[in-house]
Amino acid sequence: MESEILFCLLLLFATPLWFLATIVFKGKSPSSPPSSTPPAATTTGIPKVYPIIGSVPSIIANKHRRIHWTSDILHASPSSTFVLHRGFGSRHLFTANPSVVQHILKTNFPLYPKGPTFKCALDDFLGQGIFNADGPDWKLQRQISSHEFSTQSLRKFIETVVDVQLSDRLLPLLDDASRNKTIISDFQNTLQRFTLDNICKIACGFDPECFLRETPFTTAITDATIICSKRLHAAFPLIWKTKKVLNLGSEKRLKEAVSEVKDLARRIIREKKKELREKETLDSVDLLSRFLCSGHSDEEFVIDIILSFIIAGRDTTSGVLTWFFWLLSNHPHVEEKVLKEVTQQDTVYTHVCEEMKDMVYTHAALCETMRLYPPVPANSKEAMRDDLLPDGSLVKSGWRVTYHIYAMGRSEKIWGPDWAEFRPERWLTWEEVEGRWKFVAVDAFTYPVFQAGPRICLGKEMSFLQMKRIVAGILRRFKVVSDVAEPKYGGYFTSFMVGGFPVRIQNRN
Repeated sequence: MESEILFCLLLLFATPLWFLATIVFKGKSPSSPPSSTPPAATTTGIPKVYPIIGSVPSIIANKHRRIHWTSDILHASPSSTFVLHRGFGSRHLFTANPSVVQHILKTNFPLYPKGPTFKCALDDFLGQGIFNADGPDWKLQRQISSHEFSTQSLRKFIETVVDVQLSDRLLPLLDDASRNKTIISDFQNTLQRFTLDNICKIACGFDPECFLRETPFTTAITDATIICSKRLHAAFPLIWKTKKVLNLGSEKRLKEAVSEVKDLARRIIREKKKELREKETLDSVDLLSRFLCSGHSDEEFVIDIILSFIIAGRDTTSGVLTWFFWLLSNHPHVEEKVLKEVTQQDTVYTHVCEEMKDMVYTHAALCETMRLYPPVPANSKEAMRDDLLPDGSLVKSGWRVTYHIYAMGRSEKIWGPDWAEFRPERWLTWEEVEGRWKFVAVDAFTYPVFQAGPRICLGKEMSFLQMKRIVAGILRRFKVVSDVAEPKYGGYFTSFMVGGFPVRIQNRN
């Protein structure tokens, strides 16, 4: 009965607002295209603000291109910062200004935590995991997790996980595709399942074998990620909150998906606890073992921690590699240089980490890929009190503040007039004496692909090692050929190639 009453109240309250938004959207909003105009023709000016509903009409009109729309507005803004008015007086500040990014990620870090809005949208899925936590919970998880990213652990990860799964799973699949001249319908999905097995192995010592087939586990993770992202960007959050109470539609699916994922995680944790009780030393030391051995045996807390790492490790690495192979297919001169480097490395080094470290041109090409197609399009914080940003913008307590990584990577102010070119050399200088390239890093606040400041990504080095090893393993034997002319960049929490990534595989021999 209470649910029915709540639903009726929602309809009575929301219907007039939706009606008003529809009228304004069709008749008055300068940010909305006429019905005959293609979606890409939306304007890039600051969207018009209306009483009560703010700029919701423009938000709805551009929901299919949210990342590109907000990026266009930032590029048109003199300060590379603007404030989006959401419904009922809510404000959301976006920025592509490096000085502002440094202010919120480092200089005034305590003032900008993840905040209540972010936590509310993700709590059902990630709970108190490191990417959804603030304060002591975040510090504790970061401190324990940091041990998993030592040089010794990284080397072991590459040699015992990535190399084994490359030789046993990914390369044989590519070999079959090349010999049989079959098209891999979605190489993005293939890479995603491969990296999911990788990260599950390092996070909890468990191999879900998702690469071999689609499983309910992979589907559930994907569905939960998409639904939670839509929650965060909803024009009217009250709608998803009501659907949650009534267990309807997407919220019902989210509940099912989270249950599917957490049930598997719970079984893994219980097996690991049993292993810890029965053995003096473990066969493998993974992230899950470290948390359990440190005295954190609460299942729900440990589940949140493990899931955060699994989701981050699956989607980001596979996303970067998808765009990387597409860019190489369309820039053969870059592919030639990468191939030359990885082929030379194969004959010189005996230790994998040394080999990966000296793959300088490949490293630059991966950085250039992430500049144009970042694995995380944007990242949000929430102001805990009023603040004045370095560019003069005022932030009020409770406002969401988002630094727009996609917009920053495509900013002419930051990268110059050739920003649209895929040019790994922008990250390099040529050392005449040594006769080789030297990598030149860019300031983390100008290039916050791995965040910056106290919350800088712990897995940065692991990601590069993993990607380089996969790139070297594939390119030494195969050429990845794409006929996709101009794929569309999409994103929820992480980015992806809309419509998948069909490829042909050619054996270099």
